[in-house]
Amino acid sequence: MISQISQQPLAARVAEELLGRIRAGEWPLGHRLPGETTLAAQLGVGRSSLREAIRELAGKGVLTSRQGAGVFVTALDVEQGLEDVVRDAEVTAVIEARIAVETEAAHLAATRRTAADIRLLRKTLEVREASRDSVEAYVDTDTEFHRAVIAAAHNPVLGELFDTFVPRIRQAMIAMLKAQPKPATTDADGHGGLIEAIVGKDAELARTLSRAHLTELLTNFTAR
Repeated sequence: MISQISQQPLAARVAEELLGRIRAGEWPLGHRLPGETTLAAQLGVGRSSLREAIRELAGKGVLTSRQGAGVFVTALDVEQGLEDVVRDAEVTAVIEARIAVETEAAHLAATRRTAADIRLLRKTLEVREASRDSVEAYVDTDTEFHRAVIAAAHNPVLGELFDTFVPRIRQAMIAMLKAQPKPATTDADGHGGLIEAIVGKDAELARTLSRAHLTELLTNFTAR
């Protein structure tokens, strides 16, 4: 029976239960699940919730419905997408991935930036520095600055990767900054230096400055 303690929506709990049984070998690959009425009774749920759970697992490639034949197992587990991997990863692993993505983005930005990119970089840094009274706002505006660097690289894949990292690291950044005393000075000069390297089309310097900043962030998390 599905635990009633879980706060997940019912259909999601049903899908989780079905997946658990598949992983446990109750229904091997290619096996047909029991009929809808039988399975719903076994799980103690309504047929509509069961159908929704089957649709969810079908969307993930675990089950398939064959008209007139039933529901069959087509995979023994859900293949994790990038968002799942990032969500489950250690924050330090995400920062290491950010280093790889953002240093290359900074390098590309210095060779591809437009006048509009430069204006956005300067504006986002200005907003970032004006947001220091609120940790949450500061983290969000810092994110926008880094997103502007990525945007200046004009590579949509790098942008998608960056946006995948953001939810995982946001709360960790907020917690870290709240636990630290307020610094006497800001790191605006370092970020400003990155902008100027991009403006000056100095790709190697842009890469170096980006790496230095993110490596310092990684060190701060590792030292906690």
